[in-house]
Amino acid sequence: MTLLPNRILQAAVVGLALTLAGFAVVAQETPKLDVPFVPTPQETVDRMLAMAKVGPNDYLIDLGSGDGRIPITAAKKFGIKAMGVDLNPVRIAESNDNAKKEGVTDKVEFKQGDLFQQDISKATVLTMYLLPDVNMKLRPKIWSDLKPGTRIVSHAFSMGDWTPEATTTGPDGRNTVYLWIVPDPKVGPKGVQK
Repeated sequence: MTLLPNRILQAAVVGLALTLAGFAVVAQETPKLDVPFVPTPQETVDRMLAMAKVGPNDYLIDLGSGDGRIPITAAKKFGIKAMGVDLNPVRIAESNDNAKKEGVTDKVEFKQGDLFQQDISKATVLTMYLLPDVNMKLRPKIWSDLKPGTRIVSHAFSMGDWTPEATTTGPDGRNTVYLWIVPDPKVGPKGVQK
């Protein structure tokens, strides 16, 4: 049996300690996410933007923007300004890289932040691929912060008893997309009991 020289053993121990310290820092820096990252298929992104009737005067905000594909597609296809918000700094870095690759850094921005704290009042189109409980927590913010007529488009998940204006599914019958329009506060949301 051969014993490792002290220097090699010390180097191995120091290396292991640094690796574990690095994992601890990453674990501390990674925020607790309400929603896992699952990319929206490009066909669904295109359908979401078509349902919202995105046009040249729109400003799109994507909550839980992941790799940035919805804001980037909106900027590239329609020339609009767009913003993505995500809690995960890894996703923000990836989104910024993707925007550079697609040549739309002058039209899109990505912010790391809590979507419940984000100012969404400038949006004319709000997109999201969240979970049902997160959508329900967002409803009051949507109704209070967005102007009547703002289009809300959600991939896969509804907003409880708020009746959508339209729904579609993909060619394979999956990836449902919901569209709502923020109502006049005097009228209230369609289907919601006060």
